Amino acid sequence: MPAPVPARLRIAVLGAGSIGCHLGGMLAEAAEVTLIGRPEAMAAVEREGLTLTGPGDAARRGIRTVRTATDAAAAAGADYVLVTVKSADTAGAARQLAAHLDPAAVVVSFQNGLHNPRVLAEGLPGHRVLAGMVPYNVVRAGTAAFHQGTAGRLMLADTPHSAPLAAAARAAGLPLVLRQDMPAVQAAKLLMNLNNAVNALSGLPLREQLGRRAYRACLARCQREALAAFRAEGITPARLGPVPPALTPWVLGLPDALFQRLAGASLRIDARARSSMWEDLRRGRPTEIDSLQGEVTALAARHDLPAVANARLVALVREAEAAGPGAARPWPGADLLAQLG
Repeated sequence: MPAPVPARLRIAVLGAGSIGCHLGGMLAEAAEVTLIGRPEAMAAVEREGLTLTGPGDAARRGIRTVRTATDAAAAAGADYVLVTVKSADTAGAARQLAAHLDPAAVVVSFQNGLHNPRVLAEGLPGHRVLAGMVPYNVVRAGTAAFHQGTAGRLMLADTPHSAPLAAAARAAGLPLVLRQDMPAVQAAKLLMNLNNAVNALSGLPLREQLGRRAYRACLARCQREALAAFRAEGITPARLGPVPPALTPWVLGLPDALFQRLAGASLRIDARARSSMWEDLRRGRPTEIDSLQGEVTALAARHDLPAVANARLVALVREAEAAGPGAARPWPGADLLAQLG
């Protein structure tokens, strides 16, 4: 059984970028929260307080109850540490935390990709590591402002160690559901996140990009390759929405008007919402393409399966990264589709 924890949880967020600041800011209404992030970002939070907006017209302004830090040592004493770093930084995050975590601290991976909970567990032997999933989109709207552009419920592995964090999230107004099938949830999230690269290269807001058939066809090709690799690996993605994962590529290929009628809920996206990869390219930061399309190409190669569309998107995102902040040209849908073979 998990050790008793205080009535007001102590939560540290390691990697406090857009998702981390949003989670931490929301949880600050029900817990003692410390954000651990880049010096310039944490200085802005200290100076201005957090501004969280969305989805829709919902807003929480001037959250000043969070503490900030720039070193993993600030996680000492935390009951929960939420890890929101990019996948490439996960092993390093575990090394940073190892010297500071309390023995009973629970670590939660709220990250993209399939393997981050395992990487954290390997780097933090003796600590409980849980898988989590953030279904919605958050983009930076100012130096200390973050906008949630889509709705959805957080998901967290269903264990006795999850209950206090789940209760705090719900008390703070964060919808959360406990799941016993987190590997399947992570696979389903990867299928959805294959759109991150398409959106980033389109240069368009998510709602506009998903409303255009050529861009959806790009995503459908990536998903078909991913589903084939999943089948070969014995992975069955969870059904997280109205359409089963196996049918999603077919739905994406429908004409715009029919797609909008059948997938109307999927297009209830804030007009400002964009993928995190778009934001990374705009700000000149490394993307998570290796944990998204790169994950599919690696899995497909293990089973001698083609992954032409995913591999080409990896290359195109790499070119956009090399071009520098905001310098990559937007790809029209038909041109991007032609690139994918």
